[in-house]
Amino acid sequence: MPTAVSFSGRAWATRPHEPGEPARHVSELSDEAGFTHTRANLWRYEPGARGRRHVHADQEETFVVLAGTLTMAVGEPPERVQAGTGELVHVGGGTPLQVANHGDTELLLYVYGSPPDFGADVLPDVL
Repeated sequence: MPTAVSFSGRAWATRPHEPGEPARHVSELSDEAGFTHTRANLWRYEPGARGRRHVHADQEETFVVLAGTLTMAVGEPPERVQAGTGELVHVGGGTPLQVANHGDTELLLYVYGSPPDFGADVLPDVL
């Protein structure tokens, strides 16, 4: 049965970060949307926030920029990629990546991954 999921009025969980560092916030969509073979989340990055550099063994991920500007380090050696509102970046499984918001406004992302992988190897940061 088709399911419509609203992006407004969502509950957000703040991800761990160091005191004084800008935060990242996630709103999980997979269960609400009924996903079984994929996963998706909304992510909000405050200005200056960055995620950890990591790699998923098999999961490919697509990052759709809903607001702001995404800065990403992709691959090994890392290549810097930027995408603005209305653009996307697709990263194949087994590819190291790190996401950051180097802009002065909030970054809002829709992130879609397949197959679902709830673990990742953490790598040294490059952004």
